[in-house]
Amino acid sequence: PGTGSADAGKAAACAGCPNQAVCASAPAGPDPAVALVSERLRGVKHTVFVLSGKGGVGKSTTSAQLAFALAHRGYEVGLLDVDICGPSVPKMLGLEGEDVHRSASGWSPVYVEDNLGVMSIGFMLSGADDAVVWRGPRKNALIKQFLTEVDWGDLDFLVVDAPPGTSDEHISLAQYTAGMAVDGAVVVTTPQEVALADVRKELNFCKKVGLRVLGVVENMCEAQVPLGSCTFRDPDTGDDVTEATREKLNSLGPEVMRALACAEVFPPTGGGAKALEETYGVPLLGRVPLDPGLARAAEQGKSAFEKGSGVRAAAA
Repeated sequence: PGTGSADAGKAAACAGCPNQAVCASAPAGPDPAVALVSERLRGVKHTVFVLSGKGGVGKSTTSAQLAFALAHRGYEVGLLDVDICGPSVPKMLGLEGEDVHRSASGWSPVYVEDNLGVMSIGFMLSGADDAVVWRGPRKNALIKQFLTEVDWGDLDFLVVDAPPGTSDEHISLAQYTAGMAVDGAVVVTTPQEVALADVRKELNFCKKVGLRVLGVVENMCEAQVPLGSCTFRDPDTGDDVTEATREKLNSLGPEVMRALACAEVFPPTGGGAKALEETYGVPLLGRVPLDPGLARAAEQGKSAFEKGSGVRAAAA
């Protein structure tokens, strides 16, 4: 019936859902928080959720680099991290160790640049390795605070990085933003079937809550490494034969060492993201290679769109 229905958690179709009790116990009538969220975010022109049913597919990397890309184009951008138990956005934006400040107008985002602000529970932890051991209601309460108390000001884009799955955080996002015009969701996957199986659940979740899917990003579609940066081992002994192999390759001409060595790391046995496009009618927005330069940019909290980032896809 959908999380906003009067039958949510009570209909026969809800049987077996892990969130049945959450939906069934929700108070009747409109949640007053919906109006508060709409009022607080009235200055936001576009809101985009970044989702994935599967963890480890590069969702936070996608969120961070999407925010960087929009800011690079001159837009006013906010990045809201609602992955309460695994907040990696502060690191990916180069903001580890920063604190949140409160003023009369609410919580102030932490700014990477003048036009890129960030909010995450990661700024509220006493240590980077502290575990957040919270049940659903407490996580939902913090998401509500993020949506009603952060003073974003006027934004062109608010990018919301959600945790994997279709659980409490996702239901809260859908319910609290029901009164505003959310543009939709970008869904991230990797090519293999073990990821696609959970991403299909995410697409069905979006359909149930009436959230438009802007498209799918297939991350880690293949590994791409310049041949000159590869190391080589003997297939039988495991011995390092890098130097001898590079000498042989160099003898073929310098352009050979500049070629990209590509490998299919995650076989798309179920058709990959292209199959999702065909089955669910959602656009395939792009395929992102497994690029050491992009991984390095994420580790260092840098934009892939900066000159000298070493990320080839961004340069292209």
